[in-house]
Amino acid sequence: MKTKLILFLSGVLFSSGFVNAQANQDCARNASLAYTDAKAKNYEAAFPRIQQLREECPTYSVVTYQYGERILKDRLNNAAEGEKQAIAQDLINLYRERLEHFPAKTDEAEVKIDIAQAMYDNKIGGKQEQFEAFDAAWEQDKESFTSARALYTYFSLLVDLQDAGQKDLQDVFNLYDEVSAKIEEEENKMAQGLANLIEKQDAGEDLTSKEEKRISAYETNLNAYNQVKGSVNAKLGQRADCENLIPLYSKDFEQNKSDVDWLRRAAGRLSGKDCTDDPLFFQLVEALHEQEPSAKSALYLGQLAEADGNASKALDYYQQSAELETNASDKARVYMKIANNYKDKGQFSQARSFYNQALQARPSMGRAYLQIANMYAQSANNCGSNPFEKRAVYWLAADYAARAGRVDPSISSNANQTAAAYRGRAPQRADIFQQDMQGKTISIGCWIGESIRVPNL
Repeated sequence: MKTKLILFLSGVLFSSGFVNAQANQDCARNASLAYTDAKAKNYEAAFPRIQQLREECPTYSVVTYQYGERILKDRLNNAAEGEKQAIAQDLINLYRERLEHFPAKTDEAEVKIDIAQAMYDNKIGGKQEQFEAFDAAWEQDKESFTSARALYTYFSLLVDLQDAGQKDLQDVFNLYDEVSAKIEEEENKMAQGLANLIEKQDAGEDLTSKEEKRISAYETNLNAYNQVKGSVNAKLGQRADCENLIPLYSKDFEQNKSDVDWLRRAAGRLSGKDCTDDPLFFQLVEALHEQEPSAKSALYLGQLAEADGNASKALDYYQQSAELETNASDKARVYMKIANNYKDKGQFSQARSFYNQALQARPSMGRAYLQIANMYAQSANNCGSNPFEKRAVYWLAADYAARAGRVDPSISSNANQTAAAYRGRAPQRADIFQQDMQGKTISIGCWIGESIRVPNL
């Protein structure tokens, strides 16, 4: 009896193993065909096999979901309007399946952003539901929330909900601050990487093909973030004008005059929008400095001193603010104010020092490069021992202006025009030939103290 039972169980286990082995073989065969077609972009042939793999072999390989995403996005791009929602929903399901079956090989925050964007793009769910999908991704992992398009969509949805009376204006302001800071953070990463490679180019070193591609990627991303920054500001629109901000904060001042966070936000927004002439700004700054003397309160006191025409006192406050400031972007803005103050006084060497400090804090601060370029151009007649050297200063000015446009696309048009104008004032081919200066290096004296290599003919 025992022998029969053992034989029976052995048979069951053998047949079960055979079935599993056969299933694995079927999965492997189907996957091979599907992946080959997908790799060749033969999506029509790959699609049914990918769908079968999702259903019958969901844990076979993460590649199923990688190719599945490409295929569904392609189908979505080519679908008729009435078919898009169903395909988009299938794409969302695919994202969720990947997260379920391959969590270790999937960025959860990135998937949540992709799901939220697919919902928005294809009108799946209402605006509240779409906003909550973005908000969940944002709250889970702000570091990974780097998509320029997703940052705009997230903010845009909140503004729409506020317009519909479902969110407070203060919610809009709070998210605006966070999204703007995130955009600046990503801009700075791109600009720093770009600046490093530009310096390598300027030093005459050859870039690898990978570095050339990185330059292109940095510039593309900087353009994307610049466009989104403009769109976010446009979406905020008149909500942040002085006419709306002053009544909003005046109404709440008494109950919040001891709340440092509220005072900081209110004073910061009025400062950012140049609403500093209203008495409310003085009240906010005074209360903030009393509650918590800080970089921000010193900055605002500097603005008030500047508005009163006391440039020396303003400079003292700005320097205090820069020393106390810990936020890199805000520190850069303060350094720009200090630099502009020195520039206006004609103290170009000190101004350049602070423009460079602004760039160290925020590499995408293209306006700092442009200001240095302008100071060099203004100094051309005073720096150089002969007419050729004096005009050579314009080459250096043009280089700084061109760099301004590369790290900050928002000023690229003005920067490029400025660079072209300065090159037009520099020695031309005939001048270089007559002076036999091609390829030579000129050391520019006075306060500039830099060198420039004369172009080869």
